[in-house]
Amino acid sequence: MFEKVLIANRGEIALRVQRACREMGIKTVVVHSEADREAKYVKLADESVCIGPASVRESYLHVPAIISAAEVTDAQAIHPGYGFLSENADFAERVETSGFVFIGPRAETIRLMGDKVSAKDAMKAAGVPCVPGSDGELSEDMQETTRVAKSIGYPVIIKAAGGGGGRGMRVVHTEAALLNAVAMTRAEAQAAFGNPTVYMEKYLENPRHIEIQVLVDQYGNAVFLGERDCSMQRRHQKVIEEAPAPLIQPRLLSRIGERCADACRRIGYRGAGTFEFLYENGKFFFIEMNTRVQVEHPVTEAITGIDIVQAQIRIAAGEKLWFKQRDIQFRGHAIECRINAEDPYTFVPFPGKITVYHPPGGPGIRVDSHIYQGYTVPSHYDSMIAKVIAYGDTRDQAIRRMRIALSEMGVEGIKTNIPLHQELMQDARYMKGGTSIHYLEQRLSDRGEVQQ
Repeated sequence: MFEKVLIANRGEIALRVQRACREMGIKTVVVHSEADREAKYVKLADESVCIGPASVRESYLHVPAIISAAEVTDAQAIHPGYGFLSENADFAERVETSGFVFIGPRAETIRLMGDKVSAKDAMKAAGVPCVPGSDGELSEDMQETTRVAKSIGYPVIIKAAGGGGGRGMRVVHTEAALLNAVAMTRAEAQAAFGNPTVYMEKYLENPRHIEIQVLVDQYGNAVFLGERDCSMQRRHQKVIEEAPAPLIQPRLLSRIGERCADACRRIGYRGAGTFEFLYENGKFFFIEMNTRVQVEHPVTEAITGIDIVQAQIRIAAGEKLWFKQRDIQFRGHAIECRINAEDPYTFVPFPGKITVYHPPGGPGIRVDSHIYQGYTVPSHYDSMIAKVIAYGDTRDQAIRRMRIALSEMGVEGIKTNIPLHQELMQDARYMKGGTSIHYLEQRLSDRGEVQQ
């Protein structure tokens, strides 16, 4: 096992990884920007290294500074968290060639799954169902592109092969709008991701977003830890997640989980990963794989009792999975609300100093957060400041506990989206379960919310 791990991230995930390491008796090194000098996890770390100014390009995305920090502190491994460099194959490769262990998949696997076209091809070969679409990237032949769209059937969606996080997508409803949409998406893809490759898929009208969590060691042992429903979204960004997914037959979920585990064996995957699917009319359609720990991993931990971050570390250290698929038991229900520093009605980010902070507690409540009273939320990074997780024996109990937790949670000095979560925990459609990925935006639109 490692003696010292460098955490190449910030915010709640940096603290989450740090806690996992401390429980395992592993010393931690935290890298941070000048803006994060007063962060809780920086103060708790065995060692900390300032790697640059607030700008992410000069700090959390500055690979030479991170590698140098690992060298001067004699760290043995680097945990990338999520976001930033976590799915950057070049970074993973640089970590390994510099003599450190990257706590995640191999660089070649990240490249394979990071390109949506090659990922889809790999999943088709492994028998994982995919959304009907173009056979690989779209060519420059406009007539061929039109033919492909007709064969799929409108509406279609044009996606950037290197995209993610809801960027690099454009829905097309008519043939007249197709070619312009392809050209615009190509240009955006080149500008945002340095890769102009785009592909086409059938646009599903009313799907749910269901994802499968997997763990795989370097010896080919693979398991799936059930599913999560992440359908409550705004502009492709998740707002609420839960496990298990309501109103889907367990046999269907088990079957798709087994295919995901088998696909991992086929591509030589290593570590924790998440297969993301659209689910509509009883069918699953693969859309992408995230080769890192997910923001929403706590809900899976709650229903399985498995620490996913510690599993990442153990796998990276060369350990075999210490359990098999038959050993995994799913118990109860868990819900996660992402708490953001933003106006709950306009969604404009709201950085600033937190003058009062009261985290919730009680049975079944977990709060993953790096904030504290007196902490200043910087304006340079993502607006998420906390995750509230409620666990119960049933979904109804988890919802009731979440309502109580949200009513207890006090954050003053800045605005947060807690009021929105409180509304959703009382929403009749959400309480029933099974809402589509479009439900929240439709709800906000009907209410007349300003969509920034």
